[in-house]
Amino acid sequence: MTDTAQFLITLFWCAVFILLPGGAFSVVIHFLLSLPMRRRDRALFFLDLVETVLQRGQPLEPAILAAAENHDRAIGVRFYMVAAHIEGGASLGEALEKVPSFLPPQVNAMLRAGEKLGDLKKVLPACREVLRIAPDTVRSTMHYMVAILLIFAPVAVFMIFLIMTFVVPKFKEVAAGMGVQLWPLTQFVFAFTPQIILFEITLFFALLTMAAIFIGGPGLVRWFQFRSVPIVDWIAWRVPWKQKKLQRTFSAMLAVLLDGGVPEAEAVRLAGESTANEICRRRAQRVIAALEKGVKLDDAVRMFDDSGEFHWRLTNATHAHGGFLNALRGWHEALDAKAFQQEEVATHVFTSGLVILNGLVVALIATAMFGILIAVLKGALLQ
Repeated sequence: MTDTAQFLITLFWCAVFILLPGGAFSVVIHFLLSLPMRRRDRALFFLDLVETVLQRGQPLEPAILAAAENHDRAIGVRFYMVAAHIEGGASLGEALEKVPSFLPPQVNAMLRAGEKLGDLKKVLPACREVLRIAPDTVRSTMHYMVAILLIFAPVAVFMIFLIMTFVVPKFKEVAAGMGVQLWPLTQFVFAFTPQIILFEITLFFALLTMAAIFIGGPGLVRWFQFRSVPIVDWIAWRVPWKQKKLQRTFSAMLAVLLDGGVPEAEAVRLAGESTANEICRRRAQRVIAALEKGVKLDDAVRMFDDSGEFHWRLTNATHAHGGFLNALRGWHEALDAKAFQQEEVATHVFTSGLVILNGLVVALIATAMFGILIAVLKGALLQ
């Protein structure tokens, strides 16, 4: 066999065992990272479909069935599940309730509230505000974190486990046989070997959980939600940027409903339902209770927002022209900007902290290994 033939055969097997698995892995990474954006695009497509049909004055349910007949795979299988329920006689709200994972929870609740209101067109602007895309810096940081998880974290855990389980004990035996004195740092690393391995494994699973939440989205998080103990909603309300997004959703929906002439108590109730958050629903009930006692709406909303800014914004909106939604649009944009800023800072701090922690662990192990090598060399020279 000639050298050229051997080279071509070697190149072929390199492509089979290296390039193909690497390409498949890249495809999987791209698929996972693009899931959140595909969910958003499908939701926007559905909103565009609803808006187009309503502007033409056509009935909505037949238009959804007609769109489903195209069998376009890009709109997702859940769209066809919604269309199947509508074909079975369900209304749009009932179909969305039976397929809760088709749209984000807040958009789902807003559309059902708009159906109860009798005018879906009025809630579409609020739905689009919920689907507003995060800045590129936030998304790129999240993608970077997922890439670290899927590529570097498993390798780091495996290598540290391999070194601490098989390599370090051999060095300990050599040092004990030579009777050399080890560095205190080396002794510390050897004494806490199981804890270091456990720390890396814990860090890996923490990353895995965050990546699963990012990729899985609201549909995955809702598996851990309990109506009697809404732990997921409580955590969401306590996260600063999520709280601001919930405030924006409540405020936008309330403004839409008030502009539509809905009574204040009913508008507050529907706005609370539109957040798809149990904590917001309970706060909305407090606002309704205050309204029933004769408190004005701009004062009653203090029960929803602890900072008091919503009260001030709504008070100014009542004296503005052009409707509540236009008057509050500036505040909604400010809430979005603050939420994106806080989310960006949090993601950068988390990823930077992760890199620093892993670097410290690696530096600790490397220093301990060099310490034992130096001690063994000194012992050999003295003998």
